[in-house]
Amino acid sequence: MKFEDLGLSPNLMKAIKDCGYDTPTPIQEQAIPYILMKRDVVGLAQTGTGKTAGFTLPMIEMLAGGRAKARMPRSLILSPTRELAAQIAESFDTYGKYSKLSKALLIGGSSMDDQIRILERGVDVLIATPGRLLDLFGRGNILLTDIRILVIDEADRMLDMGFIPDIEKICSLLPPLRQTMLFSATMPPEIRRLTTKFLSSPKEVAVAPPATTSSTVEIFLAYADPRRKKELLHEIMVHEKIRNAFIFCNRKRDVDLLATWLKKRGYDALALHGDMAQSHRTETLGKFKDGTLPILVCSDVAARGLDVVNVSHVFNYDVPNNPDDFVHRIGRTGRAGMTGRAWTIVTKEDEKLIQAIEKNIKIKIQVSDIGLGAHKQGETGDSEEKSGGRGDSASRSGHRPKARGRGAETRKEADPAIREEKRAESPKPPRESNHKHGSERHIPAKKAHQPPHRKPREDDDSSGSSGFGDDIPAFLRPKS
Repeated sequence: MKFEDLGLSPNLMKAIKDCGYDTPTPIQEQAIPYILMKRDVVGLAQTGTGKTAGFTLPMIEMLAGGRAKARMPRSLILSPTRELAAQIAESFDTYGKYSKLSKALLIGGSSMDDQIRILERGVDVLIATPGRLLDLFGRGNILLTDIRILVIDEADRMLDMGFIPDIEKICSLLPPLRQTMLFSATMPPEIRRLTTKFLSSPKEVAVAPPATTSSTVEIFLAYADPRRKKELLHEIMVHEKIRNAFIFCNRKRDVDLLATWLKKRGYDALALHGDMAQSHRTETLGKFKDGTLPILVCSDVAARGLDVVNVSHVFNYDVPNNPDDFVHRIGRTGRAGMTGRAWTIVTKEDEKLIQAIEKNIKIKIQVSDIGLGAHKQGETGDSEEKSGGRGDSASRSGHRPKARGRGAETRKEADPAIREEKRAESPKPPRESNHKHGSERHIPAKKAHQPPHRKPREDDDSSGSSGFGDDIPAFLRPKS
């Protein structure tokens, strides 16, 4: 099938030809006809299959014949991340350049005043993240009563990021008579419940089983000691012919640390994660897209939907905790029929996660020879530490083993020289004296409490007890 067979307008066909496309992808071929029929659609396809154009093209076609009112957009596209929302906006610019449709991009980290001014003029297409949309709606800057088309993109990622309550609230604010499209790479039960609640007799389009990897991506595992992960990553990068690469970490802190470590070793690498300012994130991603930045160290903020042309490698510096995230990460390479290679660095603690991933994708991942020596060495070191004697563990820790039982101490103290040395080192206890008229024991007053400049009284008895102050009562003084 060709794009001409889908019944698109001449202006839209011209924009498609300008991009060099003539044949739709399977998800586009199946979804676009149903969307043009104004049917609700559920699209299931792995990442990198052209889902964005699958709903962008028919939306431009259907919205071409109307005009939006102030603060009342005609269509709404919800995206989980700012980067994906910006990419959808770029797609509308690319395919809608010969149409007169207006759009607004509502994302956090950008000027809210500028976004409000665009909404005041009226927009045909509203592309937003859930948080910023609800914020502007709560301020009264936007009305959702004229929405005729709703698209929920990367619905499973919405679930992972905790946006499902926001999605449900937004759907409740929209007109009940609307066309709804939901696109997702996987279909967990929560997303299935969402489609049942908010979609009307949807047509389900699936071009690949959920949680499958692309056949154009070669996948490898490399085992390493946790302390040698950076060195192993460097070894793999030297071994591979890298044109450009994503390197994924689980924690934002590790993203910054790894990017700094790579730059110190001569790599042109930058970090990308959710704590960065939006302007910095956009600039960094732009450099990676245009080829001026070859290595991007990032968190899962870049794992969904971002379309970068001809990425040669993906490295999982950390094994993802969610098996589905593994599919989305390695889906950044091998897109649009190109080939790619994906490496995952694994420690002994990650083996259960790898088993879950292999069960999810139904593939036994190939283990590379790179890094196996370090892994075996780590296992040997662990076994020696577990089976070694007390003397070995003591020498490693720098402490001598303590003698067990009272017998050892008794044998030590039996030596007269040791007893004499201990007696000389031990401090002498404070001298105690018993008053000759009483049996109570009195502790001499501490020197720290006596004024240093004070002289003893002449009638003080140096051998007598103290504790009542300097003046001893008369009834306690000895009779002369």
